[in-house]
Amino acid sequence: MACSLTEGCIFFNDKMANMPSMAKMYKQRYCEDSFETCARYEVFKAIGRENVPADLYPNEAEKASGLISGFQVSQ
Repeated sequence: MACSLTEGCIFFNDKMANMPSMAKMYKQRYCEDSFETCARYEVFKAIGRENVPADLYPNEAEKASGLISGFQVSQ
């Protein structure tokens, strides 16, 4: 099952346009195969789309965890 957020993903649609081979790899791994492991998706699900940094790469799980933890502490 593919990620329902791919079409509107700011990172994927804006940041990867000039790197087609890298975009293809990310799309296959994080958008088509196992989107639940995408750092961007994790932040989206935990604390909302407005809290997903534009520069967060899909493979930055540790950074995503820090963002989520920091957000929850501040609440």
